[in-house]
Amino acid sequence: MKNVRDIMRNSEKVLNSLMGHSDNSAYKYNRLYRIMFNEEMYYVAYQNIYANQGNMTKGLDGRTADQMSLSRIENLIDTLKNETYQPHPSKRVYIPKKNGKKRPLGIPSFEDKLVQEVIRMVLEAIYEGYFEYSSHGFRPKRSCHTALSNIQNTFSGVKWFIEGDIKGFFDNINHQILINILKERVDDERFINLIRKFLNAGYVEDWTFHRTYSGTPQGGIISPILANIYLDKFDKYMKEYIQNFDCGKKRRLDTRSGTLTVRKGRLSTKLKIEKDPNVRKQLASSIREIEKERTKIPHGNEMDDRYRRLKYVRYADDFLIGITGSKADCIQLKKDISQYMENCLKLELSAEKTLITNAKEPAKFLGYDIFVRKSYDTKRDKNGILKRAFNGKVVLYRWVLKISIFGLI
Repeated sequence: MKNVRDIMRNSEKVLNSLMGHSDNSAYKYNRLYRIMFNEEMYYVAYQNIYANQGNMTKGLDGRTADQMSLSRIENLIDTLKNETYQPHPSKRVYIPKKNGKKRPLGIPSFEDKLVQEVIRMVLEAIYEGYFEYSSHGFRPKRSCHTALSNIQNTFSGVKWFIEGDIKGFFDNINHQILINILKERVDDERFINLIRKFLNAGYVEDWTFHRTYSGTPQGGIISPILANIYLDKFDKYMKEYIQNFDCGKKRRLDTRSGTLTVRKGRLSTKLKIEKDPNVRKQLASSIREIEKERTKIPHGNEMDDRYRRLKYVRYADDFLIGITGSKADCIQLKKDISQYMENCLKLELSAEKTLITNAKEPAKFLGYDIFVRKSYDTKRDKNGILKRAFNGKVVLYRWVLKISIFGLI
């Protein structure tokens, strides 16, 4: 039997071969189903998931992770080869939420988890290079922290937030739309049918079987990546929307700031040629007063309607949009998003949670209150120019034992 290192290396070759075409949107993958016959992929899948909590919990087949064996994997592959493999329904249980309510959780059989992990590895290799940068949930080297960091680094100066929330997203993913999205990149009907089997597997609650007509597999390992594949359509819609929305290279100069700049320039010229110490002192004092006054006035015209910017970050089914523009722009964008969700993805925005918020007030995202700081505090830059260095910066605020935390934990 091959050692672990050889197994890992060979499985990496398979996945790297798929990843080579990931960023080519025109490339269609075929012959994926035969990867499901590769024993080494199951060894890697087992390594990935066996230590996870819950794998000692029995699914409907009554088996757990510690009962896995080579013969069991071989039998599993045989059922995939003759296409008699059928996932078990998930066993539904309920776990408590922070608000006192309970959230349903599905427990698949371990064999089904193993097959799903192989599918997940294949889908990740296909789609990871294809996903948009704005997506941060359930991805390698991405997390809540990268989403928040991106907001802190790119949302500076925005005037409005739109807090996005999709109503019952994971339960309302339309199966046919998801299959059609997969077929855009996957030309292998057997592989598509295997995913369809998991979508239709259903769940058992109180010894009663329930079919699943929408949504991703209850507690399934492939659920997060299928969700990302589904919402990648929305990410690409937002990318195109941003390209059409953004306008203007920079804001027009605020006339008040321009007037003060001219006055300072004239006084600075006089200061250079003035010899009288008392006059020089007066001129220097006047220049400092102008600098202080200018820090109270934005350099650019904040009401410039020829300058607009839109920022977007998503984590799972939650997203945050930052807009440098008018409230009317926000209202129109929210309407356009709602129509796109309904018409193209058969999803509904949560009316009570999708809010338009002035950026001076906190918007909620991933457990943080996020707002744009309004500050007149100044400091000199490397050239000695006095600037409002903190104004317009994004603040992340989180209560932990009544301590406010600015920045990332």
